[in-house]
Amino acid sequence: MPNLNKVMLMGNITRDPEVRYTPKGTAVTDISLAINRTYSLDDGERREETTYVDVTYWGRQAEVIGEYMKKGRPIYVEGRLQLDQWEDKTTGQNRSRLKVVGDNFQFLGGRDDGGGGGGGQRGGGGGGYSSQGNQGGGGYSQPPQQQPSHQQAAPPQQKSGGGGYDPIDDDDDIPF
Repeated sequence: MPNLNKVMLMGNITRDPEVRYTPKGTAVTDISLAINRTYSLDDGERREETTYVDVTYWGRQAEVIGEYMKKGRPIYVEGRLQLDQWEDKTTGQNRSRLKVVGDNFQFLGGRDDGGGGGGGQRGGGGGGYSSQGNQGGGGYSQPPQQQPSHQQAAPPQQKSGGGGYDPIDDDDDIPF
């Protein structure tokens, strides 16, 4: 039976990322995303709800996020779901939490929003970063295995516009 565990999210970071290191020197950072959804009720009233999602990044990805991202800045996240289970030491109850373990990310927005450009969207798109060897718009990548902390990858390239598809310049093809 085939299995798939893939998550794609876009939202704003709710607090400044803090990078920690394991005893073996691997970087780790936990971020929380606020993802907004706007919808209309049957009577036409518009409502907005916010969902908060915890995301963990490891290795060089954690260091890059810690260096370039700040509270309130938008980010695109790809990853997988992971269920953490533990026993609460004070109550003795079994606890669990569903979170995302990040595989890739891409900075969104312009320089003022924390993005780096190159995503192919008007106003800058953001640098991408992938642990799978893929490059996001204007970003860089690392191999699937973790890099030792003493190796440094190049910082994201700052580009403007990036040669990607620009939906604003293609108004004649919009079907609505």
